[in-house]
Amino acid sequence: MLLGRVDEGSRKQRVRIQLLMTSTIVLAHVIGILIAIGLATVGIPEPSFLRRDLVWVNFVAFPIYIVMALVLGVLVGTIMTVKSLRWSIDESTPTAVDVKRTVWARRRLTALQGLLWAGAALMFGIWYGVIDSGLWPKLVLIVLMSGMVVIAIVNLFLDVLLRPVYAKIVQAGYKVRAGTVRSRAINAWVIGTGIPLLGIFILTLFAAVGERVSVTSFFISVTVLVTVAGAVGLLVMFLFSWDVTGPIQNVQSGMSKVRAGEVGPDVDLVVYDASELGELQLGFNSMVAGLREQERMRDIFGRHVGRDVAAAALRQDPELGGAERVVAVIFVDVIGSTALATQRTPTEVVAVLNRFFQVIVEAVENHRGLVNKFEGDAVLAIFGAPIELDDCAGSALAAAREIADRLDAEVPELKAGIGVSYGNVVAGNIGAIQRFEFTVIGDPVNESARLSEVAKEEPRLPFASERTVVAAGRKEAARWCERRATVLRGRSESTKIFTPSASIA
Repeated sequence: MLLGRVDEGSRKQRVRIQLLMTSTIVLAHVIGILIAIGLATVGIPEPSFLRRDLVWVNFVAFPIYIVMALVLGVLVGTIMTVKSLRWSIDESTPTAVDVKRTVWARRRLTALQGLLWAGAALMFGIWYGVIDSGLWPKLVLIVLMSGMVVIAIVNLFLDVLLRPVYAKIVQAGYKVRAGTVRSRAINAWVIGTGIPLLGIFILTLFAAVGERVSVTSFFISVTVLVTVAGAVGLLVMFLFSWDVTGPIQNVQSGMSKVRAGEVGPDVDLVVYDASELGELQLGFNSMVAGLREQERMRDIFGRHVGRDVAAAALRQDPELGGAERVVAVIFVDVIGSTALATQRTPTEVVAVLNRFFQVIVEAVENHRGLVNKFEGDAVLAIFGAPIELDDCAGSALAAAREIADRLDAEVPELKAGIGVSYGNVVAGNIGAIQRFEFTVIGDPVNESARLSEVAKEEPRLPFASERTVVAAGRKEAARWCERRATVLRGRSESTKIFTPSASIA
């Protein structure tokens, strides 16, 4: 609300910062002046400033100095700030010198306000002291106390208002040290508690060594000081908490997004604080970058080996070997791949095959299967490993029907044989300890490959073995019927072949 959007133009941002900065300085000085008047008239009533011989100082010199100090403070402060932040206004990359000037801009602006109040203490101390030497200790005390409150308010506000500039410095690779959280807390305590306590102590000292002060007058003075201390302390602590909790809430919001599973670039925080809180924001961004890279590697790993296999491998350390499982297997093999390669360029062949594989992958995943490997122009898919399925045979048969229908409609330039089998296999990691892959080995794999060879005679139909249909659920099994029996290559006994019943006419 105060600092504007992150992508806001530098000129518009500079105007906003300058207006807020000027308003803050004027408001802080008004607060300081009101505190000074309250302390001078009620808080520390003796010795009194309300005398006839002080009229020209109270109502002429004092207002003139206030107006001149405000105008000078705003004018000089604006010139110094614009000069120090010229690189930001021009939207250029800051240099080391620019960073140093930016850090010192706040310090110079704060020092300027302190100089104006110190000048007031010196000038009015002399004027009042010439008239009555007993007045200058009270005046110097009041002016310095009020000035320190002004300096604290300006300093805390500037830390917030310059955050867009700090963000650009941090993004350019520089570290900004414009105060720590501890120094801010100490500053807030000194202004909100230390100075009021010092004022009460000095008031008590005046009452003890000076003229006799009535109990009522002393009570009123202490009450005013305590009220001022409470009001100023609340204001300073509010500014301090606002200054500190902003970056913390920033990180908290980012953590909520991470817990919800978001790790995209939009989660990154704008690092704008110049203290340890800025390091916290930077650390959060580093953490999110690591999570983003981890998610990217997980995604790539899952695409290479299958998401279920990847998830199983990440849950526990993978080992060589496997276990017996009952699975269903689909084998899809392209018809005429040699002719395709001679008739088209390699780029065109890859494009067609990618569309072909896309259909198979989507169909298999729709039925909770795993595309285990691409073997040139053939595909091996598994149902029931590594994730167990209640009806792996039914899922494989349904996926085979979907593959046949979609290939005919979406990739008409390619024909393929589709074979489906079912039975016991060994599922696990095969290879060497340095390099292995998850796969299944067993008769169903061989049978599905042989069935795909026979299915090339009628590429619109998937061919399934009898044991696959028998093992499937009743609803899916009803969609298939026996077509014929044949002896598959490499076997001595015939195998009953089933195809989708709607296709037999």
